[in-house]
Amino acid sequence: MPIRQQNVLAAKWSPNGGSLGAPDLTVSDNQVFGENVFSPAIQRQRLPKDVYRKLSKTLAKGEALDTSLADAVALAMKEWALEKGATHYAHVFQPLTGLTAEKHDSFYAPTGEGTALAEFSGKELIQAEPDASSFPTGGIRATFEARGYTAWDPTSPAFILENPNGALLCIPTAFVSWTGEALDNKIPLLRSMDALSKSAMRALRLFGNAQAERVFTTVGPEQEYFLIDEQYYFERPDLITTGRTLFGAKPPKGHELDDHYFGSIPERVLACMLETELELAKLGIPIKTRHNEVAPSQYEVAPIFENSNVGSDHQQLTMQVMQNVARRYGLVCLLHEKPFAGVNGSGKHNNWSMGTDDGENLLEPGDTPHENLQFLFFCAAVIQAVNKHQGLLRASIASAGQDHRLGANEAPPAIISIFLGAELEKVFGAIERGEVGESTPESFLGLGTPVLPPMPMHGGDRNRTSPFAFTGNKFEFRAVGSSASLSLPNTVLNTIVAEAVDYLAEELEDALEGGAELEAALRPILQRSYAANKQIVFGGDNYSEDWHSEAEARGLLNLRATPDALPYLISDDTVTVFSNYGVLSKRELESRHEVFLEQYVTKINIEAETAAGIAKTMLLPASARHLALLLSAQLGELASETEALVSKLVDKIRALEQANLAENQPDDPLEQAAYIRDTTISAMDGVRGAADALELVVSDDLWPLPKYAEILFVK
Repeated sequence: MPIRQQNVLAAKWSPNGGSLGAPDLTVSDNQVFGENVFSPAIQRQRLPKDVYRKLSKTLAKGEALDTSLADAVALAMKEWALEKGATHYAHVFQPLTGLTAEKHDSFYAPTGEGTALAEFSGKELIQAEPDASSFPTGGIRATFEARGYTAWDPTSPAFILENPNGALLCIPTAFVSWTGEALDNKIPLLRSMDALSKSAMRALRLFGNAQAERVFTTVGPEQEYFLIDEQYYFERPDLITTGRTLFGAKPPKGHELDDHYFGSIPERVLACMLETELELAKLGIPIKTRHNEVAPSQYEVAPIFENSNVGSDHQQLTMQVMQNVARRYGLVCLLHEKPFAGVNGSGKHNNWSMGTDDGENLLEPGDTPHENLQFLFFCAAVIQAVNKHQGLLRASIASAGQDHRLGANEAPPAIISIFLGAELEKVFGAIERGEVGESTPESFLGLGTPVLPPMPMHGGDRNRTSPFAFTGNKFEFRAVGSSASLSLPNTVLNTIVAEAVDYLAEELEDALEGGAELEAALRPILQRSYAANKQIVFGGDNYSEDWHSEAEARGLLNLRATPDALPYLISDDTVTVFSNYGVLSKRELESRHEVFLEQYVTKINIEAETAAGIAKTMLLPASARHLALLLSAQLGELASETEALVSKLVDKIRALEQANLAENQPDDPLEQAAYIRDTTISAMDGVRGAADALELVVSDDLWPLPKYAEILFVK
């Protein structure tokens, strides 16, 4: 066993001792749930009754905040935070980096008498001004113009982030430029939720719903990730710099035996999960599920559904807590979409639905789907929206990491399609043909033994290969990347569905005004909508080559790489729908297009330079030393084979270095992204292929990088 494998499970964790400085894990999540959140329950206790009543009413109706309430809220929030041990507060925002950002300010200010007084006003709660000069803006503002504002989002509760040496009050905020344009992911998400609410309420009134006042979208993300020992991580410069392994030969065992999926969770990993979930419970994040995923050392965690804005904030916080807690156990949490070649990568299933403020899920079928006209209306709107804006939906989840994963028989393909399930597809088919349509009677699965009860059989099986699947009372957008923010995909979904709902609602209004009954008016509308958009519906194997050919014949887009998808962010249809619903202006869309192109190019350039450096300074010298040993041992045939591999690696390194030269890359951002896709990535693949071949023959004690068999299986 190489030296690097010794003491991997060392001092930071033991089955008896837990992690250093770990909390008491005998405390159950329900005892601490939300204890570090300035929740409505805490607000009710601490705010004056009239302030709490006005604030609650404002938030419930989605109205503008009365700034006169801010001082009272700030005072209560400050006193609560100080009692929790907080010394500083921070406006936490989500710039276009895809991460969160924060600037910490102390509560305490000197009084001039040698003492300090804790201060925090309504003005400081509502607005702050971080230096915005170094955040990506895509040309909205010049780098030398530093002014940017963070604005309190009262719909996402403030919380306390604990540290062994203190605590911090975190205030979720939006981030805007001096000219009022969105520089973040939160503002367009909030705008899109408002847009969908207005459109859905318009439709609900047509169905006789006079009680609901607002519609919310909900999200429940299923987060996949890897946990590996930190010793291996720190011995892999590629993992440290890029988040993924740029080299690594396929090990003898991967996930071929299917023995990791839903298997028993390793003890150290489970201990890490339990502490993570306890920390998240304190922050009011309702974790529901944990399990082993398909690849070795891969896992999944999933919360209960929440309001899309709060859920997106919580998802960013979840990733941060997962990474922080892992280190306490001598582990590193990898969120990259494809950290290891040859085994499954990681995604984040985005379970999306719509519901009213009085608790009605608009995507919940009735007793049988064809009996529920309202459900079919909203379902048809989703189908129409996804078909019309399939390119935009694909662009919303595009990234360099995603290009390694999508379409690789482990994740949905780059072709967007919808899976409805056998029962629902049968209903829409009957509507299209003008038939009444019969639902399949409920049946049961007999399990062949009297000791096991019969189980109800669902109206259709699940399709794990579909990128956008109806799963009973929600749509599951399965193509989102594991490291991504949920904000943009959900902003897109909300906006395009709002447009489709309005389109169908207008047709229904016209028919009802003409004297038709609701069902008679709705059937031809659903019939026309489904007939015009059914090409997006597919229930078969999305991984098959036959589907790629069929999708092309149907006119569906196959946007394989990020540079192919991103132009749909600024297409005429996109600009129109986002402008019409006040979600993003043309200038704001263009800025995101530019930022995302730059991130794609920059990330792969970093990978390419890292790969060239590792290959030249670590792998090539190790291979040369191995070759010298073979020659000295007069193993001529083995030496000749190794020498040919070494020569190939030298040639591939030179080709990659040429590809990396700035003067060889186009100046135009889209052309540069295409160059990266076609030239740089190809050159990186060449170096990796040569290096991985050498890994299989070079002496194990000479090879400088931990191998997949070590990283993935030592837990």
